[in-house]
Amino acid sequence: MKQNLFYILAICFLYMSCEDVIDVDLDTAEPRLVIDASINWVKQTTGNEQFIRLTLTAPFFDDQVPAATGATVSIRDSNNNIFNFTEEGNSGIYKTNTFIPELNQVYTLNISYENEDYVATETLLPVVPIEFIEQKNDGGFSGDETEIKAFYTDPKDIENYYLFEFAHTETGDISLDVYDDEFTDGNQIFAFFSEEDLQAGETLLIRNSGISRRYFDYLNILLQQTDEDSGDPFQTQPATVRGNCINTSNASNFPFGYFRLSETTIFNYTIE
Repeated sequence: MKQNLFYILAICFLYMSCEDVIDVDLDTAEPRLVIDASINWVKQTTGNEQFIRLTLTAPFFDDQVPAATGATVSIRDSNNNIFNFTEEGNSGIYKTNTFIPELNQVYTLNISYENEDYVATETLLPVVPIEFIEQKNDGGFSGDETEIKAFYTDPKDIENYYLFEFAHTETGDISLDVYDDEFTDGNQIFAFFSEEDLQAGETLLIRNSGISRRYFDYLNILLQQTDEDSGDPFQTQPATVRGNCINTSNASNFPFGYFRLSETTIFNYTIE
């Protein structure tokens, strides 16, 4: 018995002594500009205060995302009004308090960074309000999830695309989903959210934004590639997802990100 115990301990020690730390040597590409330019005009507000965030791509294992500082950022509308965005310190966050939102107006984003110019054009699209919320407490396959349905009525005979955001106020978690009206044109329909950790008294901030067909396609691909069931973080993605921002100085140094403008409706809901 003692001899068997000795062998077991020896084998355990052998396995422990053979553990090595493996350093993964990943290729590092030159940093690219990442443009987060989402202009949201919340219903019943002036919409004059807006911001744009510029960052740079970073190696996979880096803990921080570097800010793109020192850029010149502006938006011009089709009436030739120019809205200049000023950086807050060296944060990479550029703000304005003079923006004028107008539905179906065409806007052009201009960015100058590191002696290269970036341009994007998009239209500010309207959105219908969220009318009411339905809650089900025994949802999911095992009946332990809270299901939320946010109802809205799609305008008839108009091609519409929607971005829904469900933000859990207590945890800060945000769930995104996009919808179109291909099979629901002119009907009352709902956006769907399900979570097993929601508790009574907690709040959800639900946002619905009108988006373009191109942004719908762009975000739909991103959401599919970042889905939990799509593979581990080292899985090769099927394609590089390009937004609507173009480097007019050097096409090969294309940026990531997107410039979009939306009318947005917000619904604060308390879990029952």
